[in-house]
Amino acid sequence: MKYFYLLIFAIISLNTYSQSEMDDKQAIRDVLEKQRVAWSNNDLEGFMQGYWKSDSLKFYGSRGITYGWEQTLANYKKGYPTKDHSGTLNFKLNDISKISEGSYWVMGEFFLTRPVGDANGIFMIIFKKIDGEWKIVADMSCG
Repeated sequence: MKYFYLLIFAIISLNTYSQSEMDDKQAIRDVLEKQRVAWSNNDLEGFMQGYWKSDSLKFYGSRGITYGWEQTLANYKKGYPTKDHSGTLNFKLNDISKISEGSYWVMGEFFLTRPVGDANGIFMIIFKKIDGEWKIVADMSCG
């Protein structure tokens, strides 16, 4: 009988763990959806709400590494000054994998449809749960 209870406990624990991971992944998808909508409205400050507001944020792109939330926002504003430049954003999420407790990586593709010419590329971002919220702490994008 003791083994029966251990088996039941193990099954419940696995289901709870799986549900927790599913909840984490959905919360991350929700952050990305909010970012997609904000970007498509040329709301770069709203888009940046998905990022960790810290000098330790890292963005790695074609121009090298950018450190910090403020500098990342400044770079976005410079590169995408108008709605014609930011366009409409869509994602294809190829993988969301747990790295450790409270952190995941997301690999995907982005697609910008815009009057000044479309732009597409790939990204790998790292999310970390900070103060109960999922935030991007590192972003590598190229396109």
